[in-house]
Amino acid sequence: MNQAFRILSPGPGATIQDLGRVHAYHLGVPASGALDDYAHRVANWLVGNPSTCATLEMAMIGACIEILGKADIAVTGARMNLRINGEPARQWTSLRVRPGDRLELGFAENGCRSFLAVTGGIDVPEVLASRSTYVGGKIGGFRGRALVSGDILPRGEGPLLKHSRSLPWIPLYPEPLVLRVIAGPHDQFFRQAQDRFFASTFRVTNQSNRMGCRLSGPSVDRDPEAPASIVSEPVVPGNIQIPADGQPIILLKEQTIGGYTCIATVVTADLWRIAQVKPGDTVKFTRVSLEEGQCIYWQWMEFLADTELLLAGDPLQSL
Repeated sequence: MNQAFRILSPGPGATIQDLGRVHAYHLGVPASGALDDYAHRVANWLVGNPSTCATLEMAMIGACIEILGKADIAVTGARMNLRINGEPARQWTSLRVRPGDRLELGFAENGCRSFLAVTGGIDVPEVLASRSTYVGGKIGGFRGRALVSGDILPRGEGPLLKHSRSLPWIPLYPEPLVLRVIAGPHDQFFRQAQDRFFASTFRVTNQSNRMGCRLSGPSVDRDPEAPASIVSEPVVPGNIQIPADGQPIILLKEQTIGGYTCIATVVTADLWRIAQVKPGDTVKFTRVSLEEGQCIYWQWMEFLADTELLLAGDPLQSL
């Protein structure tokens, strides 16, 4: 086993995530996984890993880590002023680290979540075909919990890069965040409120977490004859629930069923953007048709494939 990191200070709620256990919904187990799967994928590609490898997800405040073995690393996502041995280091690029190096990340300045990938991926046991942490069920990741000081994380086998890799662009996270959504599945209960919903700006509250992004703003009221709640039914990431107080909740990756009506659903290609908003940021919604949403999805899949090919241009070096 190759030891990769010793956690000196994890930051709040740091967890190990991969692309999630997407085939366990029928067991009542949520997918979990990296909330910003774009930053997660790119971090892995930068160090020569497949996108399925596990990374370290950090929110709002980054970790302080001691490097235990020679490896390539990459940090993507929110700008957290990465420093190695006290010296500023770039994000969205591969970096060679060696035993004894000290890696520090600070407060998120643009965005909310950062992702740290390492050669071979963070090697923790798979649970239901995923290494992702589901804290609510105490499964996956490192002992089913958020990381704490003193945890030692192993990495998998993998070759080092022969040349460093960099993403030619650095994604920025604008405000307000504009999310493309498809009306439904319960838009029929909001005929009178739909125009107001799409014309309004909402603010992210400090009650947001991996289960959902809670918003505050103008009340989104159900039609007078609409039910206050529905029989609980399956939900998917991106469903925008409207509870009794009329304040929207964008569901993320820690829930399988829900009993609130959903006015709209965020398109798959925009889900990663929600991971990068923090309390106080603003969000708006713009409506697209089902056909437009499908077109956006395939364009996004093509973009991801092109990005992977772009970053795979450098050969690897055997350990």
